[in-house]
Amino acid sequence: MTVFLVGAGPGDPGLLTVRARELIDSADVILYDRLIPPGILDGVQAELVYVGKQGGGPQMPQEEIDRLLVQYGSGGRSVVRLKGGDPFVFGRGGEEALVLRQAGIPFEVVPGITAGIAAPAYAGVPVTHRELASGVAFVTGHENPSKPETALDWPALAAFPGTLVFYMGVKALPRIASQLIAGGRAADEPVAVVEQGTLPGQKTVLSTLAEIGSVEGIRAPAITLVGPVAALREQLAWLETRPLYGRTVAVTRARAQASALAARLRALGASVVEAPAIRTQALDVTVPDVRGYDLLCVTSPTGADQLFTHLRDARDLAGVTVAAIGPGTARALHAHGIDADIVPQRAVAEGLVEALDAHAAAAATLRATPASSGAPAFQRVLVARAAEGRDVLIDALRERGSEVDVVALYETVPEPLDDDARAAAAAADYVLFTSASSARFFAAAGGSLDGPRLVSIGPATSAELRGLGWEPDLEADPHTPDGLIAALLADAVTSAA
Repeated sequence: MTVFLVGAGPGDPGLLTVRARELIDSADVILYDRLIPPGILDGVQAELVYVGKQGGGPQMPQEEIDRLLVQYGSGGRSVVRLKGGDPFVFGRGGEEALVLRQAGIPFEVVPGITAGIAAPAYAGVPVTHRELASGVAFVTGHENPSKPETALDWPALAAFPGTLVFYMGVKALPRIASQLIAGGRAADEPVAVVEQGTLPGQKTVLSTLAEIGSVEGIRAPAITLVGPVAALREQLAWLETRPLYGRTVAVTRARAQASALAARLRALGASVVEAPAIRTQALDVTVPDVRGYDLLCVTSPTGADQLFTHLRDARDLAGVTVAAIGPGTARALHAHGIDADIVPQRAVAEGLVEALDAHAAAAATLRATPASSGAPAFQRVLVARAAEGRDVLIDALRERGSEVDVVALYETVPEPLDDDARAAAAAADYVLFTSASSARFFAAAGGSLDGPRLVSIGPATSAELRGLGWEPDLEADPHTPDGLIAALLADAVTSAA
């Protein structure tokens, strides 16, 4: 088999390449560094081996990493050596490739987006510019300490007619600045230091060569840019203009459903804490023949997905009126080839009851059916839902004369939260609750919510929060993930004003 030296990119999971994702998902073994994008190893089936290094912290000797690469690479399995950024740009990928070649082990290199390009871009600093910088030099700010003397030609770097990009040079900033000035670089030349580049916590410090060494509070990992292009940040900064930049949002819904919501929040600039207090698991049930019903009501996206594990395909719903409790459920049905006939404006059981009544009234008008006929609009109804669902819809349909069967396709169960997840949620600016069960199980897991603003998706969730002693600060309207985000955005804008 082959060892793949894979670049994981600078930190934003969205910058991971398609090829890297394919290899991560199919690998038997992954040897990974500390600075890889958060979440990209969640759910992978490979054996995970941590081989990271941390400046001033725990260190795995490079010799031991090399030994592990040869050991796993000789075992007939697919091995991914996963590195932050690009493996051949200050990633020691060249050294590891030589070790593999000497051991006779096949390898491939999968480039990644390097931080020296990505972090400046996210900070609004182009490393080259037609008028300001016709070249760019990538330089290590942390040379091999075992070398007897520096391999860097500081006078040549100072004279370089373009942008200098320093990796891993936070502690060496005073020395870097003084060497460049001594070599002839202008003391007032702009310098930009980008911390946590491409991540929601990104911070950019703009200074000059003469002053950057005395700036306090700059922390690794960071990229330092020296050159006139650094001053363009004041005009081109874009990440910090996102509406949720600098805000931390905790999401408590099941991990399988949280990813899409988390991605939308990150796209708006938020730092997202995934603290899933619940998960769903399918129940072993027999679904009746759906073709024997006039109406099928589906009350969640998970219910839609689970339902189609019991059906052949969309043909089983031919001739059946299909109602979805909201847009998210309608989208899940559409993914299976079904366009819901009825979708309420309010994504709650009460809203679906209103939509069903309106649909029935419109149908009666078209048929010229007397209002006093007493016949229910839907004779037989099947409700596909979770085991713990509310009975509002079922009771309303039975009151209207319908014969209602209920099939519980899945159940919501608590997901244990570790201390780190609880602490991160408690320290967030906002905590989002997308169901009553997420609130209930978050409380049962020992979550504390004295500091964050609490955002509820709808009345039932708000009632559950109040019953737990937590007053929601915001309630979505409409009661959908879109409404949840809209409420959060409105509050963030107001609080920033």
